[in-house]
Amino acid sequence: MNDLVHLAIIMDGNGRWAQRQGKERSFGHKEGAKKVREITKYAAKMGIKYLTLYAFSTENWDRPKAEVTVLMKLLSKYLHSELPTLLENNIRFDVIGDMSKFSASLQKEIAYAKEMTEHCTGLRQVLAINYGAHDEILRAINKCLHVKGEITKEILESNLDTAGIPDVDLLLRTGGDYRLSNFLLWQAAYAELFFTKTLWPEFSTGELEAIISEYTSTERRYGKI
Repeated sequence: MNDLVHLAIIMDGNGRWAQRQGKERSFGHKEGAKKVREITKYAAKMGIKYLTLYAFSTENWDRPKAEVTVLMKLLSKYLHSELPTLLENNIRFDVIGDMSKFSASLQKEIAYAKEMTEHCTGLRQVLAINYGAHDEILRAINKCLHVKGEITKEILESNLDTAGIPDVDLLLRTGGDYRLSNFLLWQAAYAELFFTKTLWPEFSTGELEAIISEYTSTERRYGKI
């Protein structure tokens, strides 16, 4: 049986779900934010140690300005409204990605949420925001330029955004697409991949439980026989 330590999720389908309801895409993002709370609490209950959620990619800046504005406001609202829930459930908040592109006020809110939950010893919820694996790896390489001699795997990993976080065990994507979309390409090298057609706002703890059950019965070979 496989222990599930690090679960990563590409939360896809918010906009399509809203459009099917005859509503604006922003409505889907708001419902998707609610789903984050549900799935995070469930993951904590299941004893998962790390939950990384793909919330905003480096490519998402190319979306319509109005939609990006909504997403930024949602992130700010999430940081304020969810902090009590995180503390109540002993959940530590963290982020990966390039924070420098966010407004100064949002950067302060992110830092505050991290600081306030730093003592929590349960699940670590990691939001991938302004995150792209190519960007992360390039930033890590640039940090390594001062290193004399060979840059080893260990040195590079220590300069990734996920330094100190174990590699992904299970990577799940909702929404029906079968691609990784520049998400945790280094860390998910040996992850088990699961794809579901369920759109993120409709994704349930029951479906996640079934996926985890299938994962635990899978033999992971890591390239070996």
